[in-house]
Amino acid sequence: MSSSEPQEPSAPSSEPPSSDQSISKKAAKKEAMKQEKLRRRQETAIASATSKLAVDEDDPLAGNYGDIPMEELQSKTPVDPSRWTRVENLEKSLEGKHVMIRGRAQAIRPVGKKMAFLVVRESGFTVQCLVQAQQDLVSVQMVKYAAALSRESVIDVEGLVSVPSEPIKGATQQVEVQVRKLYCVSRALPTLPINLEDAARSEAEIEKALQAGEQLVRVNQDTRLNFRVLDLRTPANQGIFSIQSQVENAFRQFLLSEGFRQIHTPKLIAGSSEGGAAVFRLDYKGHPACLAQSPQLHKQMAICADFGRVFEIGPVFRAEDSFTHRHLCEFTGLDVEMEIKKHYFEVMDIVDRLFVSIFDSLNQNCKKDLEAVAHQYPFEPLKYLRQTLRLTYEEGVQMLKDAGVEIEPFGDLNTEAERKLGQLVLEKYGTEFYILYRYPLAVRPFYTMPCYDNPQYSNSFDVFIRGEEIISGAQRVHNAEMLEKRAESCGIDVKTISTYIDSFRYGAPTHGGFGVGLERVVMLFCGLNNIRKASLYPRDPLRIAP
Repeated sequence: MSSSEPQEPSAPSSEPPSSDQSISKKAAKKEAMKQEKLRRRQETAIASATSKLAVDEDDPLAGNYGDIPMEELQSKTPVDPSRWTRVENLEKSLEGKHVMIRGRAQAIRPVGKKMAFLVVRESGFTVQCLVQAQQDLVSVQMVKYAAALSRESVIDVEGLVSVPSEPIKGATQQVEVQVRKLYCVSRALPTLPINLEDAARSEAEIEKALQAGEQLVRVNQDTRLNFRVLDLRTPANQGIFSIQSQVENAFRQFLLSEGFRQIHTPKLIAGSSEGGAAVFRLDYKGHPACLAQSPQLHKQMAICADFGRVFEIGPVFRAEDSFTHRHLCEFTGLDVEMEIKKHYFEVMDIVDRLFVSIFDSLNQNCKKDLEAVAHQYPFEPLKYLRQTLRLTYEEGVQMLKDAGVEIEPFGDLNTEAERKLGQLVLEKYGTEFYILYRYPLAVRPFYTMPCYDNPQYSNSFDVFIRGEEIISGAQRVHNAEMLEKRAESCGIDVKTISTYIDSFRYGAPTHGGFGVGLERVVMLFCGLNNIRKASLYPRDPLRIAP
C-alpha cells in the first residue's frame, strides 16, 4: 500500500512466512554453533594468510607491494584524488599510460610462481591486471603476495595500460593493466559468509547446471539479507539501487519543474495518521505517540498554509504482520499534495505525466543497470502508454465479472483480483500501467472526499503496475465538520488529530494528492518477485537487522 493511504486490517497471509518465522530454538543453537565454527576457521585462515602476505624484507623491490600501514590510512598526508583513474575510464586510448586504480580484488588466479592475474572491481566495472615477474620491475615475492590476497580485499594497483590482441572475457574493460606496484588498503576475511559469484548467479544458470549434472550454490533470501553488505555488491543489486536513485531523482525534478515545493514533515506524531491497528506506538516524554504511517495530515496542513503544491520523500512506518512479497514495516514514501481548482482529475493528470516521465527517464538513463538486473532476474520491459489509461472502479469490476471473477460491488480488490484485472487490461489495452478511479467510499481513508452524485463512491483512485497497486490518491475533505464526522465513523479519536482538523477551520483550499512506495515502484518496474530486493536494508515483521 502506498504511503498516503491506509492498509486494510491484516488478514492471514496467503503467502508462506519467511523461514525466520518458524525457526526453532534447536535450529538457532545449531546456527550459532555453525557461526562459531566458521569464526574459528577464519581465525586460522587469517593467521595463515598473514604469514603468506608478509613482505620479504630481503627483496630489493619490497617497497613496490605490501599492506599499507594503518597510520597512512588515518588521513596522514593529503593527496590529490585525481591521481587515481576510475576503472570505468580505462579505455584503449590510455594504452602505454601509467595509471593508478583502487578497487576490490574480485578474482585472483595464480599461474605458476611467476605470474598471477587479478580482476579489480570498482562500482560494477572490472579490469584484468597482470602481475608478472620481471627483472628490476616485479619480483617473484610480489607475485606470491598478489596470489595470497583474499578476494574482496580493497587494493591499490599501479601499472601500465596495455591492449591485448584477444578480447577479455572476464572483465568489462577491454584493456589490461601491467602491474608495477600493488598495495592492500583493507584485507577481507579469507573465507566470506557468501561467495559473490554464487550471489550473482541467476536461477536459469542454476537450473542449466542441474540439467548438466552439476550442482551450483543457491544463496537463499534470508542468507542474502543476513549478509546484505556482501549481497549488495552483486551487479544486479548495484543496478537495482542505481535505478532506485534515478526514480527518486526523476520524481523530484519533474515536480520541481511543475512548481511543487519539497517539504519535510514530522515522523513522531500524537495520533494515528491513517487509522487502523497498523501503527507503531511509543512513549514520547510521558505522552502516547506514534510513528507516522504517512505524511498525510501534515502535507494537507501545508496546503492550508498556502504552500500550493508540495511533495515529500521520507520514511513511512506500518506495524503490519504481513508476510507477503510486497509489504514492509518501513519503506520510503513519495508523497504529493496540491490545490485543485475544480476536479480531482487535475491530480490524476500529474500522476499520468509524472510516471510516464519517470519510466522514460529509467529507460534512457539506466540501460546498463536494467541489463545488469535482467541478467540475474529476467524481466520484460514495462508496457505503458503515452497517455495513461483510466478506468472507473465499476468498469474494472465489470471486466472481472465478464471474465468470471465475482467482486463485491462496494468492497476492495484483493491481490488475486488486482492481478487478474492487470492481465485483462494488458490483453485489451496493451498497457501494464493504468489508473482505476471512483473507488467505493467504504474502503478509503476518513479524509477522502465522497462523490457528489453518489456518496457510496469517492473521488479517489489507485494506480497499478503489472497488476499490483503502487499509488493511492484522492481529493481530500477540506471541511472541518465533515472531516470530524468521517474520522469518528472510521474509529479515530478526534482529539488526537485536533490540530489537523482545526487547520481546516481557518479557510482551506480544495485539494488532493497521492502517495507512492518507492521500493514498490522499483520492484514492479524491474519485475522483481519480492520487495525486499528493492529495499537496501529491509524491515519486515521478522527483521530489524542488519
